[in-house]
Amino acid sequence: MNILVTGGTGFIGSHTVVELINNGHNAILMDNLINSSEIVLKRIEKITGIMPTFYKVDMLDKEKLGEIFDKEHIDCVIHFAGLKAVGESVKEPYKYYNNNLCGSLNLIEAMNRHGVKNIIFSSSATVYGKNVIVPITEECPKGECTNPYGWTKSMLEQIFCDIQKADEKWNVVLLRYFNPIGAHPSGLIGEDPNGIPNNLMPFITQVAIGKLKELGIFGNDYDTPDGTGVRDYIHVVDLAKAHVKALKKIEDNSGLSIYNLGTGNGYSVLDVVKSFEKVNGIKIPYSFKPRRAGDIASCYASANKAYSELGWKAEFDIDDMVRDSWNFQKKNPNGYGDQ
Repeated sequence: MNILVTGGTGFIGSHTVVELINNGHNAILMDNLINSSEIVLKRIEKITGIMPTFYKVDMLDKEKLGEIFDKEHIDCVIHFAGLKAVGESVKEPYKYYNNNLCGSLNLIEAMNRHGVKNIIFSSSATVYGKNVIVPITEECPKGECTNPYGWTKSMLEQIFCDIQKADEKWNVVLLRYFNPIGAHPSGLIGEDPNGIPNNLMPFITQVAIGKLKELGIFGNDYDTPDGTGVRDYIHVVDLAKAHVKALKKIEDNSGLSIYNLGTGNGYSVLDVVKSFEKVNGIKIPYSFKPRRAGDIASCYASANKAYSELGWKAEFDIDDMVRDSWNFQKKNPNGYGDQ
């Protein structure tokens, strides 16, 4: 299949492109590069032997977005593109609603105009909100999101559901990610955030490499075994493989499908730190800080539906995740800035 991957040079997008190419698909990448690097294209070529087609295009640019569909025969879109920093979304909500919602509506308009009605959407477990019963299944009702970033995911899910309901020719797969970490085992591609990381694993690896003094852990008084928050961390390569599996639902004209993507295991922040220290032999200094508003004690998935319907399940464990995260960081001390 010819697949347009929006946000294709980003963390999850780039790993998915590798898996698409390795499974015989033609990946066409689109990215505005505000939180990624064109260097990723050369890294993808090193891993796969194929340099994917790339368009430097912003979703908010309707004209250039349409030109991609004019030039390429697109069978399906995998939609990653969007702003994703939770803290920034709280400070600049308009920026997030404008970029993530308006940009996605532009994408949908271009798809409709060119008769492309197949999409896999990069959603998030944040759509479940705070009042959840773990493990979280897809039957769990969506809840009150705790930040504008989460709301953009929830709203876009609703938009895609409404579009598919109105026009049964649309095939929509909503993939609700839990907490992606890790990197490609080659160490060529991985998570390279701008500035101080928002997520746990790049924060740990930057402490390990000496860029940051210590890890700040938000809250040590939760109702969990060690008092720190418990999350379902999933290896980014496992996550990428799920997108390839999800193409089966597109090929089968299955209408609307929704899947959780997680390991089904909950790891606390301290579990991750201890695993990192054990596997990589590096001590991670940390200090406890007050809880963050909106954080919940425990959140992990039931991924049984993805296994039964897609034949997908996570294969990497937490030790694999911390090993590959550190492998990318030590090979790229300054991220993609190292070339």
